[in-house]
Order: sequence, then structure tokens, then C-alpha cells
Amino acid sequence: MRGVDCGGDPRRAREATVPDPLRSSTADLRPVQDPDGPVLDVPARGWFGRSSLEVARDLLGSSITHRTPEGTVTVRLTEVEAYDGERDPGSHAFRGRSERNRVMYGEPGHLYVYRHLGLHHCVNVVCGPLGQASAVLLRAGEVTDGVELARARRLAVGVCDSDRQIARGPARLAVALGLDLDHYGLDVTDVAGDVVVHRDTRTLRPAIATGPRVGVSGDGGDASVYPWRLWLTGDPTVSAYRPAYRRTR
Repeated sequence: MRGVDCGGDPRRAREATVPDPLRSSTADLRPVQDPDGPVLDVPARGWFGRSSLEVARDLLGSSITHRTPEGTVTVRLTEVEAYDGERDPGSHAFRGRSERNRVMYGEPGHLYVYRHLGLHHCVNVVCGPLGQASAVLLRAGEVTDGVELARARRLAVGVCDSDRQIARGPARLAVALGLDLDHYGLDVTDVAGDVVVHRDTRTLRPAIATGPRVGVSGDGGDASVYPWRLWLTGDPTVSAYRPAYRRTR
């Protein structure tokens, strides 16, 4: 998760070649009645225990909701990136366990939140088997509930010229949802928790494209090996692709 800005360049896009799940992605979904709305299909921990690519694909079109005293904000995810722990040179876990990434080595289904360059926060969901340190970065989405609150949060820290820009990029998504380091390690499988991931299995599976991860340099940025940024084809909230920054001498 070394890259943070965003990407959706159709010149770099290709139809997703993410493998089908080893087991049904609906096997670990639990229907839960939202007290403020419809029935939600909330993934159990086993749903997040699959590979990062499988979870990343199924997170697209899913939603994440944060309930706070200010109000509730829900974002439908339109762009994500998969990271595969110590086997992945683009992952924060590539060099092993640290104080910052310790939650990645724990149970799947928890939030890994980090601060990038001391400027803004990025939100990931831990996945894969216990100890593997895989995660999916939540890169962009559409605010479907709590638009006014999400917009106000964004305007309080910067410019937001349209609703499609509210959660268009990982830093913006974190601000819109009101997530920061205080939410490190939260369990998104807790149906009564403040932050929960949920899906609508009644909808058709969306068209997905893949490409290189944003801002990832070195071997982890090799698009032929790691085309692990996934997004909903044609969705206006998907962010613009930017390659890794390279210093010039």
C-alpha cells in the first residue's frame, strides 16, 4: 500500500482476469436488518479470509458504512487495490511485521488505517489467512448515504467541487467516512459495530477492469505481474491513474 493517489486510465485498463473464488463469495454472508433501512448482507470473517484478489473483486460494488454521533455515511466501493503481504514488494508487510502493520498479521476483517507522509489517512481491510498480512486498500467510491455530512467533512479540509469527488481517491474516502488512526483495528464484520462492510447480492455482478497500482514503484509497480488495482468500468467516481513518483538528478 505504498501508493496513495488514484487511477482510472482507460489506456491502461483491461478486463479483469481475477480468478473465480475458491469457494462461493456468498457462503459467509449474513442477512442483517439495518434499523435505519433495508436488510444488509454482512460478510462474516471467513469471507475476508480468502486471497486479497478475491476479496478485492468482491468488495467492488459493496459498501462500507460508518455510524457516528454526527450521522451515518455509506460509500459504495468503486475502486480498490490488492496487496499480498510479505510476498508482494508493494505491500507494507513486504519487509515483515512492524508496529504500524501489526494488525495485518491478525484476523481478517479488521481495518488497517495508516497515515501517508503525515498528510492524510488511507483505509484498508485485512484479508487472507491469519498471519499472511494481506489487505485491500479502499481507493474510491460513491457516497450513497450521508452525502451532506460527507461533503461537509471534505469541505472542512479542502476543495470538493462535485459530489462525485467526495470519495474519489483513498484520502478523500477516509475523510468522507470520518476514518483515521483512531479506527485502526476495528472489526468490520461486527454487525453492531460503528464500521461495517455490507453487500447487496441481489444486484448483478458489475463489469470490472484491472491495471497497475497507483504510486507503487519498483517490482511491485510492474503491471505485467501486479495488475492488482481493480475498478468498476466506466464509473465516474474512479480516480485518475498516476504512476510512482521518480526523482530526477
